[in-house]
Amino acid sequence: MIRIEVRDLRLSYAGREVLHGVSFDLRSNEILSIIGPAQAGKTTILRCLNRTIDFVPDARMSGGISVDGEALNGRTDVEALRRKIGMVTPLPVGLPLSVRDNVAFAPRCAGVSNRAELDGIVEQCLRRAMLWDEVKDRLSIEGTKLSGGQQQRLTLARALSHRPEILCLDEFSIAIDPVTTMRIEEVLKELRNEISIILVTNLTQQARRLADRTMFLMKGEVVELAETSVVFSDTPSDRRTYDYANGKFG
Repeated sequence: MIRIEVRDLRLSYAGREVLHGVSFDLRSNEILSIIGPAQAGKTTILRCLNRTIDFVPDARMSGGISVDGEALNGRTDVEALRRKIGMVTPLPVGLPLSVRDNVAFAPRCAGVSNRAELDGIVEQCLRRAMLWDEVKDRLSIEGTKLSGGQQQRLTLARALSHRPEILCLDEFSIAIDPVTTMRIEEVLKELRNEISIILVTNLTQQARRLADRTMFLMKGEVVELAETSVVFSDTPSDRRTYDYANGKFG
């Protein structure tokens, strides 16, 4: 089943095109990684998918994006879309609330008011983000007082609290130590049984470990999209893919 279908996506800022006819799809219960050098357009694609690109006044988008068969450009309920497509950004963005309320905020907005149910959601999401054991005795402290790595995991827990059907991760491990990163990667493998995941990463080894398929993006164009084992093989379809995967440029 195709969850997201992108066809000939073009995006320009103030008349300068940065995505040049990008096409790909996201399937049910898969992890799709997007790799590529800086300024390739990786984050821009994610912002198009959950319509946060709308906040950029001079951005102009064309082409087709559909989510579960529904065209994005005709969708008026953007808030529902952003609940469906969760997002974790490279740097933590904590709400000025307690750790508990950071995670409970979205369920409350969705109408959950029962204290026990909220507590269950908070614990489950913090456990999945590998943060529960570190904060379970101080859920009342402000989330912004946690360490950088803890705040990033809190951001992940908050994204999961929406119960998204699709999760976009943009360099989620940039502020997290390697041991915690590996633990979260195991969680993502489990989550794949429930949701579809798009992983933007500059860590090619992370893409190798996690992704079912990998898309190599360069200068706003798709160079290669294939099974991860093919992309990182000695014989991908494009020599640039091999050179990037083997650190010859980046």
